[in-house]
Amino acid sequence: MRPTARPRAARGLGLSLLALLAAVGLPGCATAPAEPRAAGRGESAGLERDRVLHACRAAAAALRTGDYPGAKARLDDALARLGGLIVDDAAAARARSLFAAEDTKVFLGEPYERVMAYYYRGILYWRDGEPDNARACFRSGLFNDAGAKDERFSADYVLLEYLEGLATAKLQGDGTDALARARALAGERFRLPDYSPGANVLIFAEYGYGPRKYAAGRYGEELRFQVQESPSRSARLVLHEGRTVVPLPAYDDLGFQATTRGGRVMDHILGRKAVFKAATDAAADVALAGSVIAADQARRRDHRGKDAGGSEAAAVGLGVLGVLGKVVSSATRPEADTRQWDNLPQRLSFAAVRLPPGEHAGRLEFLDREGRVLAARTRPVNLSVAPGDRDTVLFFSELPR
Repeated sequence: MRPTARPRAARGLGLSLLALLAAVGLPGCATAPAEPRAAGRGESAGLERDRVLHACRAAAAALRTGDYPGAKARLDDALARLGGLIVDDAAAARARSLFAAEDTKVFLGEPYERVMAYYYRGILYWRDGEPDNARACFRSGLFNDAGAKDERFSADYVLLEYLEGLATAKLQGDGTDALARARALAGERFRLPDYSPGANVLIFAEYGYGPRKYAAGRYGEELRFQVQESPSRSARLVLHEGRTVVPLPAYDDLGFQATTRGGRVMDHILGRKAVFKAATDAAADVALAGSVIAADQARRRDHRGKDAGGSEAAAVGLGVLGVLGKVVSSATRPEADTRQWDNLPQRLSFAAVRLPPGEHAGRLEFLDREGRVLAARTRPVNLSVAPGDRDTVLFFSELPR
């Protein structure tokens, strides 16, 4: 005896579901991956979640224009939200809880961005005659470079290690361990000079434009970095009509720091939401494909006069799961956070020399890969060396603001 035919309403439900499935789409109809999106430089100001970002940008601009009080105020505001100075385990735990948080709405920056906030503040502390606080800033920068507790990469800033040791030596301590670490990081690329107790002028220099962030991947979930090499590969300070030349080699490169962790090259940064999105979407596609197969089996069985109820139920069940999976996956927003501190330099340099107190005139030159002077970038400088034991701290930047 032929089974009683199922009501057409049930079949209609299956057909309606198939129409919905077609609207949602199967893997073969997936949207093609979008081209990498470059982040713009003109994000609007004023949002509390971007407070650290705007403070850091303004601080760098103030530092380059000689507004040191303004730079200090901005950096203090930013660092208070980045965990302050890392001076003990409790401070370290507080900082990790901040920059390891999953909530990406509040800008905390990538490690190289946080490092630069501490680096700039250290320069300003030293300029104010506080090498102890400067050292704390450099140590805090190294801590941030090492990453969160679940990452723990090796910090690899040559200059931060070198400056920590120099500050220790200036404070009548033993900076040889820090100097040894800095030299180990430098390797054969360049020779770091011994600490000179008599050096009374500290010269900080930066040149080139820093890395840029952009989003890539199917969902824009991959955070990648673009590094455009600057023609300026090194610099030098020329004083006393050429009789005094102070080399300013690039000890650290922020392009390298942005694209590596502990010296190992990264492909991209992938947030947890992106992993969840991909897994959910794959499961949804499987469920949708299964519902189509089950619906087709139901039609075949019905055509042969067999009970199609089980297959239709399977089609409906799998289809609902697939649609729900697609909805959940689409509702997830895994886009990489491309907000960026976009007026950072590429290369960092330093030198410590001894000069007599008084006024000194000269020029700052930038050199290309072959060591040739980039004449269009040369600029005149006038500096004043203070008398007494206090160090004179100079800051030079190729960047206008």
